[in-house]
Amino acid sequence: MKLKALSSIPSSGWPTIPEQALTPGCGKMASLDRVKVLVLGDSGVGKSSLVHLLCQNQVLGNPSWTVGCSVDVRVHDYKEGTPEEKTYYIELWDVGGSVGSASSVKSTRAVFYNSVNGIILVHDLTNKKSSQNLYRWSLEALNRDLVPTGVLVTNGDYDREQFADNQIPLLVIGTKLDQIHETKRHEVLTRTAFLAEDFNAEEINLDCTNPRYLAAGSSNAVKLSRFFDKVM
Repeated sequence: MKLKALSSIPSSGWPTIPEQALTPGCGKMASLDRVKVLVLGDSGVGKSSLVHLLCQNQVLGNPSWTVGCSVDVRVHDYKEGTPEEKTYYIELWDVGGSVGSASSVKSTRAVFYNSVNGIILVHDLTNKKSSQNLYRWSLEALNRDLVPTGVLVTNGDYDREQFADNQIPLLVIGTKLDQIHETKRHEVLTRTAFLAEDFNAEEINLDCTNPRYLAAGSSNAVKLSRFFDKVM
């Protein structure tokens, strides 16, 4: 599958159709249906680098902290190669902040959680706490965060029954795979497999500085395409 992407990072935090999509000759692109996918996780786990890799198929040279929300756009061919094939814009909303933010910050962040079609939960494979915090991020985004601010939610507190009726597709992505020593890799990946199971989601583990992890035809690329198909 050819990767096509456009980027849009509006100062308001709300996405707009990229200017290049509105130029002559791009009418087809401007008329595409759009879906919204949140990209959530602790600051520093590599969300911006991941989104840049997904949308631009390039390594982000100088990643910086995301303030508020930045939006990038990827074009996805739904059910590619079948009679049902259709092309969509996928808006990837990289939401900044900390899971332990004050209530006022969380309230501001809540505006980004409206009309969501899918969620990518991102954690740092070298940071166990960032993995545990994904439970809290999911609860917050799905408006089921009943735990006081600053209290760490672990899988022991995570009730799968809360999400039995959840219709929003989830994907768990672990970053910085290259920084896991070979002697620790099996232990870490076993733990993250249970994490993905808790969310009833597929998982992808990668190094955002190496595009080969998402190369066309790879198992990761297949999982990603399958997730985006579910989002439609």
